Amino acid sequence: MLRYLLKRLLIMVVTLWIIITLTFVLMVSIPGSPFNSEKSSNEIVQANLERHYNLDEPYYVQYLLYIKSIVTFDFGPSIKQPNQSVNDLLARGFPISFELGIVTIIVAVFSGIILGILAALKHNGFIDYLMMGIAVLGISIPNFILATLLIQQLAVKFSIFPVATWSSPAHMVLPVLALATGPMAIIARLTRSTMLEVLTQDYIKMAKAKGLSPWKITIKHALRNALMPVVTIMGTLLAGILTGTFVIEQIFAIPGMGKYFVESINQRDYPVIMGTTVFYSAFLIFMLFLVDIAYGILDPRIKVHKEGE
Repeated sequence: MLRYLLKRLLIMVVTLWIIITLTFVLMVSIPGSPFNSEKSSNEIVQANLERHYNLDEPYYVQYLLYIKSIVTFDFGPSIKQPNQSVNDLLARGFPISFELGIVTIIVAVFSGIILGILAALKHNGFIDYLMMGIAVLGISIPNFILATLLIQQLAVKFSIFPVATWSSPAHMVLPVLALATGPMAIIARLTRSTMLEVLTQDYIKMAKAKGLSPWKITIKHALRNALMPVVTIMGTLLAGILTGTFVIEQIFAIPGMGKYFVESINQRDYPVIMGTTVFYSAFLIFMLFLVDIAYGILDPRIKVHKEGE
């Protein structure tokens, strides 16, 4: 087990290094300078600013400084907000983005599993068709379009929920719905298909023959095996939710990392772009590692063996 964990850790480090390098290459490949849009056209002022942020150094020196900032977790000051460091922006914005993401994941997983179970138990019935119809709509509508529709109907037209900012639980409803609908639909369809397969297995027939209640058969015997494919795709869903929060945060004016990331791209704020990318990449890679561990816990048949065994 220790060998497996060390191997996974090495893969995580290499993956993160590749992301770091690609991000740096893309940043330095963009023509121009972050200071080209400054009101002052004084070349001396721009040269001093570039020197202050080490942008006048050779690329390999900038790269080494960039790696040093990551290792020490000190991304330096923002170019466009000199009084704010990238670490300050991360500390202020990430908790909000994380809260939005984790609530979305919880809503998507639980509602998707429940819908999938109901559809499987009522196979080819009205509930089955209704649940799968909802799932098809959830997959078909992009979250940014759904967010716009929710704002127009539930916030503007009927004034049921507030919109913009992030100051109360009521403000969470619309952005969470917009983000969770797509993953929920995927989980519901996958849970339904795997539940239908599991319910035909011999051990389920044996449980029915013993007189166990349908509820106990479904929850205790069928659901655990039906959840395996759901856990398998959780890594992809996590990536989609975490990256999708940037767009939703912009639409709902949520002061999370999406706000700073989009602004940094528009303003070519290199430290914020690279700091945010590295931080989110490291977080996502770690979450995928946890998904791998959860997969092994849920399925006791999965063991880590030495090569050749």
